Amino acid sequence: MDVRSDAVVLFGVTGDLVSKKLFPALYELTRRGRVPSRVIGVARSPWDHQQLVTAARKAVTEAGLDLDEAVFEDLSARMTMLSGDYAAPGTYERLAGALADAERPLFYLAIPPAVFDAVVSGLSGSGLADRGRVVVEKPFGHDLPSSHALNERLTGAFAPESIFRIDHYLGKEPIEGLSLFRFGNRVFEQLWNREHIASIQVTVAEKFGTQGRAGFYDNVGAIRDVLQNHILQVVALLAMEPPADASQEAFQAAEAEVLSQALALSPETTVRGQYEGYRDETGVKPGSQTETFVATRLTIDNDRWAGVPFLLRTGKSMPGTATEVVVEFRPPDTTVYPVAANLLRFRLGKNDGISLSAQVKTPGTEVVAQTVELNADFDSFLEPRREAYERLLDDAMDADHTRFARVAAIEQEWRIVDPILDLTTGVQEYPQGTWGPADGETWH
Repeated sequence: MDVRSDAVVLFGVTGDLVSKKLFPALYELTRRGRVPSRVIGVARSPWDHQQLVTAARKAVTEAGLDLDEAVFEDLSARMTMLSGDYAAPGTYERLAGALADAERPLFYLAIPPAVFDAVVSGLSGSGLADRGRVVVEKPFGHDLPSSHALNERLTGAFAPESIFRIDHYLGKEPIEGLSLFRFGNRVFEQLWNREHIASIQVTVAEKFGTQGRAGFYDNVGAIRDVLQNHILQVVALLAMEPPADASQEAFQAAEAEVLSQALALSPETTVRGQYEGYRDETGVKPGSQTETFVATRLTIDNDRWAGVPFLLRTGKSMPGTATEVVVEFRPPDTTVYPVAANLLRFRLGKNDGISLSAQVKTPGTEVVAQTVELNADFDSFLEPRREAYERLLDDAMDADHTRFARVAAIEQEWRIVDPILDLTTGVQEYPQGTWGPADGETWH
């Protein structure tokens, strides 16, 4: 069995990702006795230990967690701050000294892409990469060539089994449950094909805008930020064939295989939008064509899914925040009763659950159908689920790759979105608080 990581090093400890996700995750792992004896924060900002602890306390409080002082004191006693330039060898010499007796440290790179090379080089040059594990955040590159280059840089410094590519959607329990629902319920698995399904819709909607990160977002956009990774990962879980066996290798091979059968997206069946006021935000280029909304149609060219459109949509400044899958079944082959199609709906965000629209008789003398919703709200009968970052950080310390993205799938995802990346015209404005441009409702 692989040795569990005995130290965690957070590069970019002063940034938003650590504050919003990693500090709360470490707190919950401390509560469960799963945090190693050393948690080292690394940043260019000249923080001291007290500033580090204060930031962690604020992060836990703002995350809405129940702050147990004994648990937090346990975590803070393990924390150390190390400030230094990411490009300076001395930074890594001091880090190596702090980790002199650590057998398998975990390095979490919560850093901007511009300093990625410097940190990987520093870890490699100091010898820390030889015995460490590394976690990198999506997006994994900017396109397919840069994804290849990123992988070469990582594998040039770390052993392949020590690299963990994190897409936090893979750590969300409702999304992870899609495959169990499919393969664990025969009543649905027998219907999961083109003969019975008319379309599948995947929506990731966010009520908020760029939240002060417009300068960063303007170089990314909705396609790179959500469609290429989160949404296509959900598609893979919905569309994959049953894995050959129960191993993580077989499961991930099945995901990569179905993505390889998806046709590249077309600009002709894609609608790109930008919410009104986006171009006025700080850091946005004049006349920016960066999309904050995208709706597109994906085709999977295999026997199971030929002719079934996968309708994919994501956007910011929508009426609400939700992650949802809607499976539309074909109407029954009968003219006895005029009925609407059955819809199977997966709610994959907060208040997750499943609902199925079914046809029942309307009360009265006539036999007329009406649609009712059969709803299962998971919060009402399941135990509280752990947050995605908590699960993934725990897995990485255990060297468990099950919930992490693999290179084969990532490369297929970049291939799929390549034709709609970096389009220089065609973005349509839409009012904030709406479901995107009007064409977004008819893209299918």
